[in-house]
Amino acid sequence: MEHISQLTAEITDKAAYPDILVISRIFLPKEAVIGEYIYNRCLQDPERVIVLTASCSGDKVFDEGQQFPIYRWSYPRYWRSGWVGSILKPLVNIVCSFVLAIKLYFRYHYRYIEWGHGYDFASLLLLSYFLPIRFFIYLHGNDLLCTLHNPVLRSLFKLTLKRAEGIICNSSYTRDYLRTALRLDTPTHIINPVIRPEKFGNAANPNSLNDLRVRVRQTYNIPETAIVILSIGRLVKHQGFDRVIDNIPLLLTFGVDVHYILCGQGSCESELKSLVHRLRVNKRVHFTGYVPERELAGYYAACDIFAMLTLLDTKANSMEGFGMVYLEASYFGKPVIAPRLGGVLDTVQHEENGILVNPNSGYEVFQAFNRLCKDQQLREQFGRKGKEFAKRKTAYKCLYKTDNR
Repeated sequence: MEHISQLTAEITDKAAYPDILVISRIFLPKEAVIGEYIYNRCLQDPERVIVLTASCSGDKVFDEGQQFPIYRWSYPRYWRSGWVGSILKPLVNIVCSFVLAIKLYFRYHYRYIEWGHGYDFASLLLLSYFLPIRFFIYLHGNDLLCTLHNPVLRSLFKLTLKRAEGIICNSSYTRDYLRTALRLDTPTHIINPVIRPEKFGNAANPNSLNDLRVRVRQTYNIPETAIVILSIGRLVKHQGFDRVIDNIPLLLTFGVDVHYILCGQGSCESELKSLVHRLRVNKRVHFTGYVPERELAGYYAACDIFAMLTLLDTKANSMEGFGMVYLEASYFGKPVIAPRLGGVLDTVQHEENGILVNPNSGYEVFQAFNRLCKDQQLREQFGRKGKEFAKRKTAYKCLYKTDNR
């Protein structure tokens, strides 16, 4: 990583070639869905991109190993937690991205900006007037929602989108929501997230997955012959983990030797544990707490079915823009049970790599679990198809098909 203070106006041969400035306040090595999405985008065109982003723990070592230049702005150390940082960080993001993008322009003379999310868009709007560039903006779901409730922000955001060369949505659901909320003529593209096996470390190696499967099952005293259901996510109400737990005693009654592993932490953890205690399935439901990305491969390997029964958030504070965990499960060859809503529909094809259900229908949910638990051939069939889906990738060159370079 080159320190931002070392930038000069001099243009070298090496520095003149990249022509796309990718700006995102969220980037690796910080674990985040948006950061992973933007990083995978950069890997497709390492010779064309320059990255401008916020600093985070471990960024120096990470940046030195990349094929493209990365520049970062910093936050004061005491902002990393607490209310002061949460209030001031957005303002710093806007100011720093604006000032440093201009400074980088005099070094690289880039022609395009790709803004990695809908957050802090005011900086992008200003840059579009100050610099002779064209820009694309990415939308993921919740970043879109954040701008729609405030009339002033909504108006400025719509202006920003109108000025864009194109809008990139992470799913068809995000695109459709955008079209309904803001009627725009700006070209809109759907580019789904992809799986980067390296994020799971060496654990993603097929030769080690069986060992990981055995190790995880032994940790929770789960027999090799038992069926394991897995969920991964924040333990919050609308994720629907209680619906999965409700089905454990029913499946046991129907003769299925089943266990449920739940990876994550959140505000509903105590409530979910109380439900497990009331249903007397303490030895069948296993709470792991937070699991780092590099260790998730072992849990995917250990399970036979991946299930997330996310509910529609009626308060509209969150939006299932894309179901990344469903795609990860498919990558590891696991059949999926998922709700028939949101960005999940871009990830799970009904009766292809999983079963889509109405999460509010107890009968429908139980039938899906019972069917997959008892049919190994169907699980393997869905798993094979899921692996095919997980390998699909859209080239970002489609955004620049009219580019003459």
